[in-house]
Amino acid sequence: MYDVPSASPTPAVFTSRTEFALASIKQGILSGRFTPGQALVESEIAQELGVSKTPVREALKTLEMSGLVVVRPYSGTRVRELTMSDAVAIYDLRLLLEPEAVRRSVARGLDLDIATSALDDAGATDDAPTRSLANRTFHAALWAEAGNPVLLEMLESLRDRTALVAVSTWARRPSWELEAQEHRSILRAAEAGDADEASDLTRAHISGFLDRLQRKGGEA
Repeated sequence: MYDVPSASPTPAVFTSRTEFALASIKQGILSGRFTPGQALVESEIAQELGVSKTPVREALKTLEMSGLVVVRPYSGTRVRELTMSDAVAIYDLRLLLEPEAVRRSVARGLDLDIATSALDDAGATDDAPTRSLANRTFHAALWAEAGNPVLLEMLESLRDRTALVAVSTWARRPSWELEAQEHRSILRAAEAGDADEASDLTRAHISGFLDRLQRKGGEA
């Protein structure tokens, strides 16, 4: 059976049971509660969420399209397991896209309240999944105003896949202090309105993680 945490989404805030199931399962994957390779059984998830199997099935189809789960004939649905090559490809694409998105977003004068709050949340917890989710919220807040919806869609997909890298067993060596310092530097540049500096620091941050990843450690 599945342990659906008390902090999971509640049905009342969603317009459909499918949206509720999608948010709940996705949160479980991104937080590491559902581990890479774990089977996701429709009937068990439906029972825990208090819904029928149909919204769960639809939610799993959406998660398959986003790359968070894999569906194989006769073996069912499982949380996607990433190889090291997969992880390197994800961060390599982030390296190509995210610094430019941050540059454009800062240049447009984005509101930094969400980024600041996320950075505070990451520093205030010792819970690795909570901190990891806060860090991804921080990054997303910095590129949210890039002004190109296709670019944002690609980065949002990468943000989800980054979570799978974070919960992989070969990417669990903590380097929180270093990354927190880098995040603060990026935020200071953004607060100063220095779009180029914020972009350069973001590039160095992702590149540094990519180097650590290839040595099997880190979290960005």
